[in-house]
Amino acid sequence: MLMLAGSAPAADLQLDMRSRVEAFKGSGVWEEVRVRDNFPTTQTAILICDMWDKHWCSGASRRVEGLAQRMAPIIAEARSHGIQIIHAPSETMDFYKDWPQRQRMQRIAKVEPPAALGLSDPPLPIDDSNGGCDTTADQFYKAWTREIAILPIASEDVVSDDGAQIYSFLRERGIRNLLVMGVHANMCILNRSFAIKKMTNWGIRCVLVRDLTDSMYNPQDRPRVSHEQGTELIVQHIEKYWCPSTSSGELKSALEQER
Repeated sequence: MLMLAGSAPAADLQLDMRSRVEAFKGSGVWEEVRVRDNFPTTQTAILICDMWDKHWCSGASRRVEGLAQRMAPIIAEARSHGIQIIHAPSETMDFYKDWPQRQRMQRIAKVEPPAALGLSDPPLPIDDSNGGCDTTADQFYKAWTREIAILPIASEDVVSDDGAQIYSFLRERGIRNLLVMGVHANMCILNRSFAIKKMTNWGIRCVLVRDLTDSMYNPQDRPRVSHEQGTELIVQHIEKYWCPSTSSGELKSALEQER
């Protein structure tokens, strides 16, 4: 395993992360690397992606509830250290239209995002073409109305599902680091207008919190591994091509050792 050191100046959080490198390009052999870098709390936000109150796939709903229970104390701890919390439950903005946390985002002056970096976008290592639901009797419908209530929205938090709006907010606040948690790693976490692909292409330093995410993957589909293994394959894909990951434990440790 290789060890790399970040070159950023002294900062609040010393965060341990995991990434992957293909030392000999084109070989298909990827090596896990560990990275430690500095994350000033005033320049860091947590983005909570699509942690809905209900999902059309009952298996996904059960896992989201479990994730939310583990997320809540981490989010509260991060908030207490001054890290901005962004709630991004897509397609539920009508529910929040009268909330000050939503209205605050609607008042943000628009900042034009830069030209995309044009990063490569290789195909995923799993087949999710059928929707990825592992409770196969379920059929798609719009089940969600809001973010799951297990995750409180504090007065200083903000709510948006618009990538350009969130980018403008980050720029206004001088935030350059985005810790991403929520669902689903192979879909919304990568592809929403506010999520990892778009923000990385706009120059925001993204980090996936890998144990606070899940996938839409059915083990009956390629590559026919367990749901947990399918999720790990997607996490590794993100580490290869998009951004490093960290764990909730590593984030908690960094917060406890904040300097």
